[in-house]
Amino acid sequence: MPAITLDMPSPSGERLKAARLAAGLNQAQAAELLGYSLQAGSRGGLQSRTWQALESPTDDRNMQGPVFAMFLLLTGQHPTLQLVDKELSDTPPPSSTEAD
Repeated sequence: MPAITLDMPSPSGERLKAARLAAGLNQAQAAELLGYSLQAGSRGGLQSRTWQALESPTDDRNMQGPVFAMFLLLTGQHPTLQLVDKELSDTPPPSSTEAD
């Protein structure tokens, strides 16, 4: 079976925000989806300072490309791939007895 090669560039803060909004998520929901920590916000509710920084045009931090690819997969936005439940897939799993 050939290896799958993925192009996984780091998104700009603007691209990350656009993907989050397209998924219909607020920053706290998006952060929780990927396991980023949440804190109590100053106006109540939860917030993710990490996610805020990743979306900020003035912060130097960017989300790593593979993490962004996972976000796109989890939210159904990846341009070429989708997650499929193995039990529902028509493709049988590879045999563990096949030689590599």
